[in-house]
Amino acid sequence: MSLPELPQTTDRRELRKALVRLRLEMRRQEIRHESGQLLKPLTRLRGVGDSLQGGLQGGLGIKHAPLWGIGAVVLLGFLTGKGLSLIHISEPTRPY
Repeated sequence: MSLPELPQTTDRRELRKALVRLRLEMRRQEIRHESGQLLKPLTRLRGVGDSLQGGLQGGLGIKHAPLWGIGAVVLLGFLTGKGLSLIHISEPTRPY
């Protein structure tokens, strides 16, 4: 990013405009830097996921490793969850 040109005149209006442009540019760079800092763990995690997926697919012969992971999470959810259907099945039926 190149900084805005400073005016060669001593006109107060032009100097104010240049100051506002400089402030905007500083703020833009600050936002870019902060967003990069916030996204750094996500990009690191994405890189680990890519290397893990590549290792699972190539080394272990699992072609659909993400699908197996989602399936395992769903299975654990069903086994550990307290669904309404499990409550009705386990309760004895009462005549109405």
